[in-house]
Amino acid sequence: MEYKEILKQLLPEYLISYFELTNFYEESETLHIDFKEKNIIPEEFSGRSYKSKGFLKTITIEDFPIRGKAVHLHIKRRRWTDINGIGI
Repeated sequence: MEYKEILKQLLPEYLISYFELTNFYEESETLHIDFKEKNIIPEEFSGRSYKSKGFLKTITIEDFPIRGKAVHLHIKRRRWTDINGIGI
């Protein structure tokens, strides 16, 4: 079984579809899972032309515990710019 199949059971499908797992580590009683947004435009924005212009500041989300350990999701989103001048 591929690790993505296991992640789909634990995390939102959107996160697995549009972000890649970049790191996973344990620190004390906390599991840290790092994700970076893929260079893929979400379907709802596919009718326009966007270009990735770097990344926004990483955000941390405290998720439900796994096996009694706190879970912190560190998510790094891309900064998308509309080629016509409007950003998302």
